[in-house]
Amino acid sequence: MSDGAFEEVVARLRAAGCVFAEDEARLLLGQSGDVAAMVARRVAGEPLEYILGWAEFAGRRFVVAPGVFVPRHRTELLVRLAVGFAHEQAVVLDLCCGSGALGATVAAEVPGIELHAADVEPAAVDCARQNVPGDVYQGDLYAPLPQRLRGRVDVLIANVPYVPTDEVALMPPEARDHEPRVALDGGADGLDVLRRVVAEAPAWLAPGGHVLFEASERQAAAATAELRKAGLVASVEEDDELGATVVVGQREH
Repeated sequence: MSDGAFEEVVARLRAAGCVFAEDEARLLLGQSGDVAAMVARRVAGEPLEYILGWAEFAGRRFVVAPGVFVPRHRTELLVRLAVGFAHEQAVVLDLCCGSGALGATVAAEVPGIELHAADVEPAAVDCARQNVPGDVYQGDLYAPLPQRLRGRVDVLIANVPYVPTDEVALMPPEARDHEPRVALDGGADGLDVLRRVVAEAPAWLAPGGHVLFEASERQAAAATAELRKAGLVASVEEDDELGATVVVGQREH
Protein backbone atom coordinates (compact mmCIF):
# COMPACT_ATOMS: atom_id res chain seq x y z
CA MET A 1 0.00 0.00 0.00
CA SER A 2 1.21 3.54 -0.66
CA ASP A 3 1.81 5.89 2.24
CA GLY A 4 -0.68 8.28 0.70
CA ALA A 5 -3.45 5.67 0.56
CA PHE A 6 -2.77 4.61 4.12
CA GLU A 7 -2.83 8.17 5.47
CA GLU A 8 -6.03 8.93 3.56
CA VAL A 9 -7.82 5.91 5.04
CA VAL A 10 -6.51 6.73 8.53
CA ALA A 11 -7.79 10.29 8.22
CA ARG A 12 -11.26 9.12 7.14
CA LEU A 13 -11.48 6.58 9.94
CA ARG A 14 -10.25 9.02 12.56
CA ALA A 15 -12.78 11.62 11.41
CA ALA A 16 -15.50 8.99 11.82
CA GLY A 17 -14.43 8.45 15.44
CA CYS A 18 -12.45 5.22 15.10
CA VAL A 19 -10.07 5.17 18.07
CA PHE A 20 -7.68 2.65 16.51
CA ALA A 21 -7.69 4.20 13.06
CA GLU A 22 -4.15 3.12 12.10
CA ASP A 23 -4.69 -0.50 13.05
CA GLU A 24 -8.04 -0.61 11.28
CA ALA A 25 -6.58 1.00 8.16
CA ARG A 26 -3.90 -1.70 7.94
CA LEU A 27 -6.50 -4.45 8.25
CA LEU A 28 -8.83 -2.94 5.66
CA LEU A 29 -6.05 -2.21 3.18
CA GLY A 30 -4.83 -5.78 3.62
CA GLN A 31 -8.16 -7.19 2.47
CA SER A 32 -8.88 -8.30 -1.05
CA GLY A 33 -11.84 -6.70 -2.79
CA ASP A 34 -13.16 -3.16 -2.97
CA VAL A 35 -11.25 -1.34 -0.26
CA ALA A 36 -13.07 1.94 -0.88
CA ALA A 37 -16.42 0.22 -0.28
CA MET A 38 -15.09 -1.41 2.90
CA VAL A 39 -13.80 1.89 4.23
CA ALA A 40 -17.16 3.50 3.44
CA ARG A 41 -18.95 0.77 5.42
CA ARG A 42 -16.66 1.36 8.40
CA VAL A 43 -17.04 5.15 8.22
CA ALA A 44 -20.82 4.60 8.22
CA GLY A 45 -20.47 2.81 11.56
CA GLU A 46 -20.58 -0.86 10.61
CA PRO A 47 -18.49 -3.03 12.97
CA LEU A 48 -15.01 -3.70 11.62
CA GLU A 49 -15.43 -7.42 12.28
CA TYR A 50 -18.41 -7.64 9.91
CA ILE A 51 -16.39 -6.02 7.15
CA LEU A 52 -13.37 -8.29 7.69
CA GLY A 53 -15.52 -11.40 8.16
CA TRP A 54 -13.72 -12.38 11.33
CA ALA A 55 -13.14 -11.31 14.92
CA GLU A 56 -10.06 -11.90 17.03
CA PHE A 57 -10.73 -13.43 20.43
CA ALA A 58 -8.19 -14.79 22.90
CA GLY A 59 -5.50 -14.82 20.24
CA ARG A 60 -7.53 -16.68 17.60
CA ARG A 61 -9.68 -15.61 14.66
CA PHE A 62 -13.31 -16.66 14.38
CA VAL A 63 -15.80 -16.21 11.56
CA VAL A 64 -18.41 -13.51 12.17
CA ALA A 65 -21.06 -12.06 9.88
CA PRO A 66 -23.55 -9.20 9.97
CA GLY A 67 -26.23 -9.80 12.57
CA VAL A 68 -23.96 -11.85 14.85
CA PHE A 69 -22.75 -10.66 18.26
CA VAL A 70 -19.04 -9.78 18.16
CA PRO A 71 -17.07 -11.43 21.01
CA ARG A 72 -15.59 -8.89 23.44
CA HIS A 73 -12.06 -8.84 24.80
CA ARG A 74 -13.36 -8.69 28.39
CA THR A 75 -15.09 -12.04 27.94
CA GLU A 76 -11.67 -13.71 27.96
CA LEU A 77 -12.02 -13.86 31.75
CA LEU A 78 -15.11 -16.06 31.42
CA VAL A 79 -13.29 -18.36 29.02
CA ARG A 80 -10.17 -18.48 31.19
CA LEU A 81 -12.28 -19.63 34.13
CA ALA A 82 -14.11 -22.17 31.97
CA VAL A 83 -10.79 -23.61 30.82
CA GLY A 84 -9.78 -23.99 34.45
CA PHE A 85 -12.94 -25.97 35.23
CA ALA A 86 -12.76 -28.16 32.13
CA HIS A 87 -10.78 -31.37 31.68
CA GLU A 88 -10.26 -33.98 29.02
CA GLN A 89 -13.60 -35.63 28.18
CA ALA A 90 -15.55 -32.89 30.01
CA VAL A 91 -18.93 -32.00 28.54
CA VAL A 92 -18.95 -28.26 27.79
CA LEU A 93 -22.08 -26.36 26.77
CA ASP A 94 -21.93 -22.87 25.25
CA LEU A 95 -25.41 -21.30 25.53
CA CYS A 96 -26.19 -17.99 23.79
CA CYS A 97 -23.09 -18.93 21.82
CA GLY A 98 -23.15 -16.22 19.16
CA SER A 99 -20.22 -16.93 16.86
CA GLY A 100 -19.20 -19.87 19.04
CA ALA A 101 -15.86 -18.25 19.85
CA LEU A 102 -16.10 -18.96 23.59
CA GLY A 103 -16.73 -22.69 23.39
CA ALA A 104 -14.30 -23.06 20.50
CA THR A 105 -11.56 -21.40 22.56
CA VAL A 106 -12.17 -23.79 25.46
CA ALA A 107 -11.96 -26.70 23.01
CA ALA A 108 -8.65 -25.38 21.66
CA GLU A 109 -7.23 -24.98 25.16
CA VAL A 110 -8.53 -28.29 26.56
CA PRO A 111 -8.25 -31.02 23.91
CA GLY A 112 -10.67 -33.89 24.21
CA ILE A 113 -13.74 -32.09 25.54
CA GLU A 114 -17.22 -32.85 24.22
CA LEU A 115 -18.51 -29.46 23.04
CA HIS A 116 -22.09 -28.41 22.40
CA ALA A 117 -23.35 -24.92 21.53
CA ALA A 118 -26.73 -23.28 20.98
CA ASP A 119 -28.19 -19.92 19.99
CA VAL A 120 -31.62 -18.64 19.05
CA GLU A 121 -30.36 -16.54 16.12
CA PRO A 122 -30.04 -18.33 12.73
CA ALA A 123 -27.14 -16.07 11.64
CA ALA A 124 -25.25 -16.90 14.84
CA VAL A 125 -25.82 -20.62 14.37
CA ASP A 126 -24.47 -20.41 10.81
CA CYS A 127 -21.28 -18.76 12.09
CA ALA A 128 -20.94 -21.10 15.06
CA ARG A 129 -21.12 -24.12 12.78
CA GLN A 130 -18.00 -22.77 11.03
CA ASN A 131 -16.15 -22.15 14.30
CA VAL A 132 -17.25 -24.84 16.76
CA PRO A 133 -15.66 -28.32 16.78
CA GLY A 134 -18.85 -29.88 18.07
CA ASP A 135 -22.63 -29.89 17.73
CA VAL A 136 -24.47 -26.58 17.30
CA TYR A 137 -28.22 -26.30 17.88
CA GLN A 138 -30.69 -23.56 17.00
CA GLY A 139 -33.36 -22.67 19.53
CA ASP A 140 -34.21 -20.91 22.77
CA LEU A 141 -31.68 -21.74 25.50
CA TYR A 142 -32.03 -25.41 26.55
CA ALA A 143 -35.00 -26.18 24.25
CA PRO A 144 -33.04 -27.57 21.27
CA LEU A 145 -30.57 -29.64 23.32
CA PRO A 146 -30.63 -33.43 23.26
CA GLN A 147 -32.02 -34.90 26.47
CA ARG A 148 -28.94 -37.09 26.82
CA LEU A 149 -27.05 -33.99 28.04
CA ARG A 150 -29.25 -33.58 31.13
CA GLY A 151 -27.18 -34.05 34.27
CA ARG A 152 -23.95 -34.42 32.25
CA VAL A 153 -22.72 -30.86 31.63
CA ASP A 154 -19.44 -30.18 33.45
CA VAL A 155 -19.01 -26.58 32.27
CA LEU A 156 -21.94 -24.42 31.16
CA ILE A 157 -20.86 -21.14 29.56
CA ALA A 158 -23.78 -18.76 29.20
CA ASN A 159 -22.75 -15.38 27.82
CA VAL A 160 -26.28 -14.06 28.25
CA PRO A 161 -27.38 -10.55 27.25
CA TYR A 162 -27.17 -8.40 30.36
CA VAL A 163 -27.65 -4.78 29.28
CA PRO A 164 -30.78 -3.33 30.93
CA THR A 165 -33.38 -2.41 28.29
CA ASP A 166 -33.21 1.32 29.04
CA GLU A 167 -29.42 1.31 28.59
CA VAL A 168 -29.28 -0.32 25.15
CA ALA A 169 -29.79 3.11 23.59
CA LEU A 170 -26.63 4.31 25.38
CA MET A 171 -24.41 1.66 23.79
CA PRO A 172 -21.94 2.56 21.00
CA PRO A 173 -23.75 2.85 17.65
CA GLU A 174 -21.86 -0.05 16.08
CA ALA A 175 -23.34 -2.36 18.73
CA ARG A 176 -26.71 -0.67 19.16
CA ASP A 177 -27.44 -0.31 15.45
CA HIS A 178 -25.85 -3.47 14.03
CA GLU A 179 -25.71 -6.30 16.56
CA PRO A 180 -28.89 -8.31 17.24
CA ARG A 181 -31.05 -6.81 19.99
CA VAL A 182 -31.63 -10.28 21.43
CA ALA A 183 -27.89 -10.55 22.14
CA LEU A 184 -27.79 -7.24 24.04
CA ASP A 185 -31.09 -6.63 25.84
CA GLY A 186 -31.34 -8.41 29.19
CA GLY A 187 -34.68 -6.92 30.26
CA ALA A 188 -35.50 -4.29 32.86
CA ASP A 189 -32.55 -5.08 35.17
CA GLY A 190 -30.46 -6.95 32.61
CA LEU A 191 -30.94 -10.32 34.30
CA ASP A 192 -34.02 -11.77 32.59
CA VAL A 193 -32.15 -14.33 30.48
CA LEU A 194 -29.73 -15.13 33.30
CA ARG A 195 -32.67 -16.04 35.54
CA ARG A 196 -34.03 -18.43 32.93
CA VAL A 197 -30.67 -20.11 32.45
CA VAL A 198 -30.08 -20.44 36.20
CA ALA A 199 -33.52 -21.87 36.89
CA GLU A 200 -32.84 -24.90 34.68
CA ALA A 201 -29.08 -25.17 35.16
CA PRO A 202 -29.18 -27.67 38.06
CA ALA A 203 -31.03 -30.17 35.87
CA TRP A 204 -28.34 -30.00 33.17
CA LEU A 205 -25.20 -29.73 35.28
CA ALA A 206 -23.26 -32.81 36.31
CA PRO A 207 -22.47 -33.16 40.03
CA GLY A 208 -19.70 -30.62 40.72
CA GLY A 209 -20.40 -28.88 37.40
CA HIS A 210 -20.08 -25.12 36.93
CA VAL A 211 -22.19 -22.48 35.19
CA LEU A 212 -20.52 -19.16 34.30
CA PHE A 213 -22.00 -15.78 33.30
CA GLU A 214 -20.63 -12.39 32.48
CA ALA A 215 -22.39 -9.51 34.25
CA SER A 216 -21.75 -5.94 35.26
CA GLU A 217 -20.19 -5.28 38.64
CA ARG A 218 -23.41 -3.78 39.95
CA GLN A 219 -25.41 -6.87 38.89
CA ALA A 220 -23.16 -9.37 40.68
CA ALA A 221 -25.06 -9.43 43.99
CA ALA A 222 -28.43 -10.02 42.34
CA ALA A 223 -26.95 -12.67 40.04
CA THR A 224 -25.36 -14.61 42.92
CA ALA A 225 -28.71 -14.46 44.75
CA GLU A 226 -30.36 -16.15 41.75
CA LEU A 227 -27.74 -18.92 41.79
CA ARG A 228 -28.23 -19.56 45.50
CA LYS A 229 -32.00 -19.61 45.03
CA ALA A 230 -31.47 -22.40 42.49
CA GLY A 231 -29.42 -24.35 45.02
CA LEU A 232 -26.03 -23.61 43.50
CA VAL A 233 -22.89 -22.44 45.30
CA ALA A 234 -22.15 -18.93 44.04
CA SER A 235 -18.99 -16.85 43.70
CA VAL A 236 -17.79 -13.80 41.77
CA GLU A 237 -14.53 -13.39 39.84
CA GLU A 238 -13.23 -10.05 38.58
CA ASP A 239 -10.41 -8.82 36.36
CA ASP A 240 -9.79 -5.09 36.64
CA GLU A 241 -7.48 -5.04 33.64
CA LEU A 242 -10.18 -6.50 31.39
CA GLY A 243 -12.97 -4.66 33.18
CA ALA A 244 -14.74 -7.99 33.54
CA THR A 245 -17.03 -9.51 36.15
CA VAL A 246 -17.98 -13.19 35.98
CA VAL A 247 -20.52 -14.89 38.22
CA VAL A 248 -19.93 -18.60 38.84
CA GLY A 249 -22.36 -21.20 40.13
CA GLN A 250 -21.49 -24.76 41.08
CA ARG A 251 -23.71 -27.77 41.59
CA GLU A 252 -22.56 -29.56 44.70
CA HIS A 253 -21.36 -33.14 44.42
